Amino acid sequence: MAGLYYEEFVPGQLIGHELRRTVTETDNLLLTTLTHNPAALHLDAEYMQASEFGQVLVNSCFTLSLMIGISVGDTTQRTAIANLGLEEVRFPAPVFVGDTLRIETEVVAARESRSRPGAGVVTLLHRAFNQADKLVASCKRTVLVRKRPAG
Repeated sequence: MAGLYYEEFVPGQLIGHELRRTVTETDNLLLTTLTHNPAALHLDAEYMQASEFGQVLVNSCFTLSLMIGISVGDTTQRTAIANLGLEEVRFPAPVFVGDTLRIETEVVAARESRSRPGAGVVTLLHRAFNQADKLVASCKRTVLVRKRPAG
């Protein structure tokens, strides 16, 4: 798979990513411990049994990273120069171990770079849905992307 060049991003375009991923306990545990996040929400099953969720919540940083990661092959693989920012990161519903996530990306905006003639700035809205088709995460990602090479 290869990503898209700047010229291939069209505002309003919706990209459905074929890759889906079932979240595991190991995913949650590794990300939580790697980032030194001691929150009982992510690590303490007994504590969370008494919560409104009744089970451990998957670390939202994992959800965000997975959502963007799944999108890369179809959007910016080998064409991204740099991520410029993430905005409007939202987690409207929890993710639990065993949930299977699918991702879609909408092209929100595209403009030529003012400082780099061989690049453009693209804003992507990524959305993650669980197996019940419930929105569990979204974010806008702005990325500097290569233009198609001449010739």
